[in-house]
Amino acid sequence: MFLSKLSEAERVARLEPPVGKVQIVLDTDTFNEIDDQFAVTYALLSPEKIGLEAIYAAPFAGRHAPNGPGEGMEKSYEEILRLLDLMGRPSENFVFKGSTSWLTAADQPVPSPAAADLIARARQQRETPLYVVAIGAITNVASALLTAPDIADKIVVVWLGGNPHYWHPATEYNVYQDMAAAHVIFDSGVPFVHVPCINVTEHLKTTLPEMAQYVKGKGKIGDYLYTIFENYYPDHFGRSKEIWDVGPIGWLVNPAWTKSGLIHSPVLTAENAWGRDPSRHLIREIFSLERDAMFGDLFARLAATLANFTKP
Repeated sequence: MFLSKLSEAERVARLEPPVGKVQIVLDTDTFNEIDDQFAVTYALLSPEKIGLEAIYAAPFAGRHAPNGPGEGMEKSYEEILRLLDLMGRPSENFVFKGSTSWLTAADQPVPSPAAADLIARARQQRETPLYVVAIGAITNVASALLTAPDIADKIVVVWLGGNPHYWHPATEYNVYQDMAAAHVIFDSGVPFVHVPCINVTEHLKTTLPEMAQYVKGKGKIGDYLYTIFENYYPDHFGRSKEIWDVGPIGWLVNPAWTKSGLIHSPVLTAENAWGRDPSRHLIREIFSLERDAMFGDLFARLAATLANFTKP
């Protein structure tokens, strides 16, 4: 399923790390974990680097959504509204509900307001491509691509999902929930930046004392982020916690905080492994990142925002 009509040279040019400010939409399963909340906050606090046009509620299922992906999407939507309220940001025509189910096959899109909005935004006349940043199961983005294949040449997808091309198993939570959607992204030829979990964003760890020092007390949003972090473990002694989803936002804010390279898009096999095919199109994969730089920048932005709120 190859949807893109870009030449390989055009695709590679799109995969260059961004320079200056980029326009993005953010697709997030916000209530599934506690890392999405940090990513949403980071994106909103980085207006000189990120023009956040819309946020899409992504589906998820599991501990916080035992009744399936529809419940997960609704809870994600509510959590996005909660975050915006804490930050004093309007939500009207900015937050869109996503899919209530997974793809049943790699050629069967699931309609949703989020997918429709993505199609409309991608088709707008732009001097630079729209970045589609996904930090959950990629159902909404895959559905938009299947519904409107022409947008494959108008966007750059940045997805935190799966493990590096050399790692077994290939899959993790964001991938195996909707394997059909994952196949769409890796097979479509859309300009694609892969942000893996193992050995990459798993290094984005922090601790309760660090949260208490640099996040707690930094406005309503800082207190909320601290509270959900504190409540994640019953005992924080000797423990750290990954805030995985900060990675894609940090790459957009400053790509120099990462090392990355072009690889041939790997093939997701039925055994949850990566298959290799050197004839496939190129994607960019993040190989490593600077944890301290990304957290330091987020902490500084939280402090600066609080200072602005408290100015006389």
